[in-house]
Amino acid sequence: MTISPVAAAPDGDRTASRRSRTRHYAMTPPTFFAVEYAINPWMDTDTVVDTALALAQWETLRRTYTDLGHTVDIIDPVAGLPDMVYAANGGLIVDDTAVVARFAYPQRAAEADAYAAWMAARGYRPAQTRHVNEGQGDLLVVGSMVLAGFGFRTDRRAHDEIADLVGRPVISLELVDPRFYHLDTALAVLDDTTIAYYPPAFTDESRATLSALFPDAIEVGTADAYVLGLNAVSDGCHVVLPAAATGFADQLVADGFQPVGVDLSELLKGGGSIKCCTLEVHS
Repeated sequence: MTISPVAAAPDGDRTASRRSRTRHYAMTPPTFFAVEYAINPWMDTDTVVDTALALAQWETLRRTYTDLGHTVDIIDPVAGLPDMVYAANGGLIVDDTAVVARFAYPQRAAEADAYAAWMAARGYRPAQTRHVNEGQGDLLVVGSMVLAGFGFRTDRRAHDEIADLVGRPVISLELVDPRFYHLDTALAVLDDTTIAYYPPAFTDESRATLSALFPDAIEVGTADAYVLGLNAVSDGCHVVLPAAATGFADQLVADGFQPVGVDLSELLKGGGSIKCCTLEVHS
């Protein structure tokens, strides 16, 4: 596939062009959130989770979205699925197509059924992939394309399946640092032509791909990446991000975006943050 770079614009023009667009999200409350197993480097089964605090932080995130004018659907949590709060992993919804996740680890497999049921209730016919895909954890829509991570969770062979299902080009990006086990931990979509990412999380080839596609991308430093600062959600103007990612917030301001910090420190114990908790319905 030939990769064409996103057209660059003068700094002043970029700043003036930041426009929010009303978004549609789905979220699952952390009612049953706990660290009962370890399937990524952030998880420690000796960790004690304060469920009340997790719920309060999650509610702050939900309210942040609604205060910004966005729609948030609530998906009922299921007992025995402690990671279901990470709704982004549940699938990918683009236009009239809903692709349900196929999880890599058996501990999360039943989440796919719960999210498929929610998709069906909304009038979609959930589509399945033969190979592992972990939804918007590894599948991020940017304009007319989908950036797709592989290396730890989503199987690269699922990328072709996703392209066929959603009818959009899929750009494969290989992750190499287990701390950044999903694409949404190492890359944030800011608008239809702008991303931010942490270069060391990717292979040389994938970094070259990103540089060609997004020559004006924001490259985030280690300190912010290591608090999952890139696990952020943007409406094209406002960027909701982990409150601890202060350096990234400064970069966003310099590039004309408006950062909105939210503390999800309790949910970070499971290896997730803002984007992990947010399934976007793309229409």
